[in-house]
Amino acid sequence: MTSTFNDTLLKAAKGEKTDYVPVWYMRQAGRSQPEYRKIKEKYSLFEITHQPELCAYVTRLPVENYGVDAAILYKDIMSPLPAIGVEVEIKSGIGPVISNPIRSLKDVENLGEINPEEDVPYVLDTISLLTKEQLNVPLIGFSGAPFTLASYMIEGGPSKNYNKTKAFMYAEPKAWFSLMDKLAEMVVTYVKSQIKAGATAIQIFDSWVGALNVEDYRVFIKPVMQRIFSSLREEQVPLIMFGVGASHLAMEWNDLPLDVVGLDWRLPISQAREMGIHKTVQGNLDPAILLAPWDVIEERTKAILDQGMKDPGYIFNLGHGVFPEVNPDTLKRLTDLIHSYSAK
Repeated sequence: MTSTFNDTLLKAAKGEKTDYVPVWYMRQAGRSQPEYRKIKEKYSLFEITHQPELCAYVTRLPVENYGVDAAILYKDIMSPLPAIGVEVEIKSGIGPVISNPIRSLKDVENLGEINPEEDVPYVLDTISLLTKEQLNVPLIGFSGAPFTLASYMIEGGPSKNYNKTKAFMYAEPKAWFSLMDKLAEMVVTYVKSQIKAGATAIQIFDSWVGALNVEDYRVFIKPVMQRIFSSLREEQVPLIMFGVGASHLAMEWNDLPLDVVGLDWRLPISQAREMGIHKTVQGNLDPAILLAPWDVIEERTKAILDQGMKDPGYIFNLGHGVFPEVNPDTLKRLTDLIHSYSAK
């Protein structure tokens, strides 16, 4: 790392006061960047992630182009699944497609274990390259959470309603909890290897867990999340939780041994604070607003900053990922606005 390491995000994650509000954007590395689109003409997502030099370049691009306060490792939540026997392919316009979906307890029992140094060495090499030589900001490593990973593994691909996943959860509880245990073990091993390689913060994406109500979350998901975060807590790096359409679960996350509660655009930060969330919060500009005129973006951003800055412990982000249609210049201008407005 360089001698001018910017640790603003790490301080904010711990609830410490900072000179300005740190910012990074989900999906900041990727489809909205012309440099990335040029690379994608030649390589698939998995091919990029298997080449540490190229993957490191894609990961650090937003830091160089936008001036954000953290990089997030460029990869997909599907990246560790082939190691445990999941046959997954990222299909253009569709997303992850799994050719051997989980249908029974036997299918769960047939899943293997991950050995990151042997199974995903390219991920660890990319992290090492970035943190030792190329970045002056924190590198966020990440993993999908068991429910979200299971939803792909059971549905066989993306879903709008997760009917098969929930039916499996209700009808096959023994198989379900066995699957949660296997995935929890994989997540902990995978994430700890990222931290060992140099990742300085971790975000767990439970992107689709909002499909569950609070009661089912407490029974079928929360115990495994408690176990994951309790184990990761030993590593002493900031831990961030995020999901989409999961505002009703925010207080459940607040109970977990993590540092940062990520909010999508549906739950105002002021309301989250009123509910009793006193951990650091991250969010939560609706990414669709980035396609609006600048005066709208500026007004909405300042309103969110005003809410976030009322208490120590705030990280600016979007309420979900950057759309491909977003102009990179808008993200640079937005970053400058967040830094200048919050520094006053």
